[in-house]
Amino acid sequence: MAIEWIIFFSVVGFVIVQRIVELFVARNNERWIRGQGGYEVGARHYPYMVGIHIGFFISLILEFVAFDRTLPPTWTVLFIIFVGLQLMRVWVITSLGRFWNTKILVLPGAHVVKRGPFRFLRHPNYVVVSLEILVIPLMFGAYFTALLFTILNLFILSVRIPMEEAALREVTNYTEVF
Repeated sequence: MAIEWIIFFSVVGFVIVQRIVELFVARNNERWIRGQGGYEVGARHYPYMVGIHIGFFISLILEFVAFDRTLPPTWTVLFIIFVGLQLMRVWVITSLGRFWNTKILVLPGAHVVKRGPFRFLRHPNYVVVSLEILVIPLMFGAYFTALLFTILNLFILSVRIPMEEAALREVTNYTEVF
């Protein structure tokens, strides 16, 4: 097995395991938020978002394997960006604490988080995910996956972000903070 395959499956395996762990964290946080009186918004689009993310990994693996992709000359730079994105992901999740989730869950009367990366950006988690969807495939020469899923992600975020912001404006201090 070529070194490219080892690197590819190590990185992709890491990200898949990371996502599975995050789903457990999200489920625990969802139980807590619902227990405090919170509720979900935008449940209808959530399966599409999950489908996009699952499709991303399938497309990435198929493109890399079927087209025998190799590491591009920019691989090292892209890998450094990837590591930076992982650090940013941890910063986002720890900054949100019990409020971090993969779903749009709102807790009436809660104060929105304005610490960590939220001091600089309204939606740093979406920035991280969007950049990962672009950077991970580019690290492995999977240009079709990078383009297709960047477009699909932008589409789902164009639905999700306005819905999330409207819900937060309605039941939290979001308008005052942002």
